[in-house]
Amino acid sequence: MTNANIIIPEANRIEIVDKPVPEPKPGEVRVRLARSTISSGTERANYVGEVNVNILTNDGVARWPRQGGYSSSGVVDAVGEGVKSLKPGDRVAMSWTVHSRYVVVPEENAYLLPDNVSFEAGALAHIATFPMAAVRKCGVELGESAVVMGQGVLGQLAVMILKCAGAAPVFAADPVPEKRERALKLGADYAMDPLAPDFAEKLRLMTPNPDSALFKGDQARGVKVAIEVTGRGAALDSVLDAMACMGRVALLGCTRSSNFTIDYYHKVHGRGVTLIGAHTWARPAHESYPGHFTHRDDATAFLRLLSLGRLSLDGFVDEVHPISDAPEVYSRLGSGGAFPVVQFDWT
Repeated sequence: MTNANIIIPEANRIEIVDKPVPEPKPGEVRVRLARSTISSGTERANYVGEVNVNILTNDGVARWPRQGGYSSSGVVDAVGEGVKSLKPGDRVAMSWTVHSRYVVVPEENAYLLPDNVSFEAGALAHIATFPMAAVRKCGVELGESAVVMGQGVLGQLAVMILKCAGAAPVFAADPVPEKRERALKLGADYAMDPLAPDFAEKLRLMTPNPDSALFKGDQARGVKVAIEVTGRGAALDSVLDAMACMGRVALLGCTRSSNFTIDYYHKVHGRGVTLIGAHTWARPAHESYPGHFTHRDDATAFLRLLSLGRLSLDGFVDEVHPISDAPEVYSRLGSGGAFPVVQFDWT
């Protein structure tokens, strides 16, 4: 058997490397990939050689090689000793994989795909856990207004999840007109340009709220929940101007640069706004509780929503490529700008 891997050996370069097929250890499963999804923000940072790409280390050292592809799907090929929930031939979605024909993961990181959920949709399950965690942490209530800043793959999924969770209205913000049009098709009630000079003012005017002890009338206006997915300080600063008293902002995008300032006294402290760290590792490892689910519980919940028809990913993936296209695909990713939802087909 051959085991092709998409590798980033150095900044701005891709290689297809054949590695030995890994053997599963006790408690692990080996899976032959069907699809793997590019997580554009993380993989762009790795491809161009950013140093600050790991939330657990920030030592200023760029290490190589690197490899993306942490959200994928496929068919179980072999199981290690003690594995009970899966067997060879099972269709699964997975967390924390790589772009590789064969992967080995702990049993807990592989989730049985419902019969009516495709490999294409399953390969988005792990990525979907990121906005799911952000929405959970904000404690979205039925009928509360919400805005998603940025309409990349995470932002698009966040719009769908907010709508499913009962947020109303749901706003999508992105400077690219095509992204705003797509957001409306995915279920956003309104789509806005965050670079427009009156963006925050318009958002506040469209979200009236009951008077609070301190803020009344026009001062009580503002959006209740914001999911900030761009990772840009300017986007956070802008959406804070539109927040309601006691609003909650989930910092889902990786704001790797600290080169920006916020008027915390007026925009956060004075209005009682809560800033919530929503990095995907900021969650329990083994046992879920309200507002904080494990990766496994969020992934299986997402698959359940797909299976029951509460969410649909039909047409969500823009491009599907053979792995031989990886150098060209990553070249486009590294050039910056809007990037489509892309998967590699390993079949």
